[in-house]
Amino acid sequence: MRIAADLRTRITRGDLAPGDRLPARQELAAEYGVAPGVITEATKLLVREGLLVSRPGAGMFVRQRRQRRSLVRSWFRERQAGSPFAQQMEEQGRRGSWEWSSDTMQAPPDVRERLGLADPDGDRHDVMRTIYTFASADDDQPWMLSTSWEPLALTKGTLIAFPEGGPHAGKGVTHRMAAISVQVDAWDEEVWARAAARDEARQLGIGAGSIVLVVERAYFAGEQVVEVADIIVPADSTKLVYNGPVGDS
Repeated sequence: MRIAADLRTRITRGDLAPGDRLPARQELAAEYGVAPGVITEATKLLVREGLLVSRPGAGMFVRQRRQRRSLVRSWFRERQAGSPFAQQMEEQGRRGSWEWSSDTMQAPPDVRERLGLADPDGDRHDVMRTIYTFASADDDQPWMLSTSWEPLALTKGTLIAFPEGGPHAGKGVTHRMAAISVQVDAWDEEVWARAAARDEARQLGIGAGSIVLVVERAYFAGEQVVEVADIIVPADSTKLVYNGPVGDS
């Protein structure tokens, strides 16, 4: 921990600049008067924090600092037709893109509670799950991951059953729901931080164990929850921006 703290200070102070190669493990071991295995554990910690990156056969390097990104969470933005993410990218002079996969499943307990679903009926599938990876053509790493769940009782057999299929493919939740006469009139988001799971870190191109922000979203039509989603972004490079109008006094 002491060695990791010292290396962290050297990186943040600029003594070790982005792209610099760390001295060899044996050199650092001699410098700090410890066994090489101690250096390995110290650098593993900084890799998990996203400060270092290991390049097999080349050594350990200071990770290039990511440009801080802004993701705007706005009610009126979500009201617009089209993809809210694509609109955000366009406003920043970028071109947004995303990959996805959709499948039906039986909602896991936490999702079932968030959607307000009744107890499961055997093994019957009751939600459409869609997994997204959002990126910008200007970056070499994804911006965010998202998994959404919509109740099949609401969308099954309609033109919006598959969020990325049919005539309303790629549109925001409010626009899609309006196509089946469901008026979304409220939303809720809770934000918290945790360590990235191994697969999440791999997909986002960050160190294993790096901190991510989790945005738990829900859309409502009256008392009915029409969609919930978990949005995951790297904490060290993403700024969440919330805005909206002030009501009448």
